[in-house]
Amino acid sequence: MISYVTLGVSNLAAAKAFYGELLAEQGAKILIDMDRISFIGKSMDQPMLAVCIPFNEQPAQAGNGTMVSFAPGSKAGVDALYNKAMALGATCDGAPGERIPGVFYGAYVKDVDGNKLCFNHFE
Repeated sequence: MISYVTLGVSNLAAAKAFYGELLAEQGAKILIDMDRISFIGKSMDQPMLAVCIPFNEQPAQAGNGTMVSFAPGSKAGVDALYNKAMALGATCDGAPGERIPGVFYGAYVKDVDGNKLCFNHFE
């Protein structure tokens, strides 16, 4: 149902490096790379993440209440993505752990532009 989600960024090269490396082990790569926007995903027929310099040329701002969630397939995968994001310069917004016992395990970070990310596993 979802085609892609777009995050505004202040430095496209840095964002491509961050998300490209963060999602590489999930099988994602840059699929479309243009002057102000890049699409990262497994294939064009699966949901993708786009990072872009805002079209209106105003500063990129993280949306309050906006979050993109990634499902690596296991609790260990959640921990791995969280640790990788932190190593790549993200800030912690909620360490890995049970959020709904027996149902939802998650971790939260913010990228360098303040975009909130969730890594989650539904049991």
